[in-house]
Amino acid sequence: MRLGITGHRGLSPEVEAQVRTELAKLIADCPPADLVGISCIADGPDAWFAQAVLAHGGRLDVVISSAEYRESLPDWHHPVYDELMARAIDTHHTGLSESNSHAHQAGSEIVVGLADRMIAVWDGQPARGYGGTADVVAYAERVGVPVRIVWPEGATRD
Repeated sequence: MRLGITGHRGLSPEVEAQVRTELAKLIADCPPADLVGISCIADGPDAWFAQAVLAHGGRLDVVISSAEYRESLPDWHHPVYDELMARAIDTHHTGLSESNSHAHQAGSEIVVGLADRMIAVWDGQPARGYGGTADVVAYAERVGVPVRIVWPEGATRD
């Protein structure tokens, strides 16, 4: 089973705890030997998902949306990003240099293209900018990749 992830960044600690629990439950249903998680490993759901896949005994594929991607992430996330990169069994690149919404959407489209199914940590609202979670969900639906929405009841985001 090749599972991809997309989701909102900047969630509160309370929502993070709920999302991490739900991701772990979804991953627990997959036999570890058959599980490959596909992620851009940004801070938030991308990294939480990757960590849960590895903790479950699955393997990790990483998609790098641009050459400048790591530097565009918060400094506090760099150690997590580096650890996950070191544990990846494969990496995929868009070939783009600048870390912008176009690159993020291109990276997400690679994630969708590699996945049998997607998990979206999504509040159901339109994207706040091109390449947001809603755009990734819409793309997955257009190309026929099933999407499982994860959003805790009553949760909000900034």
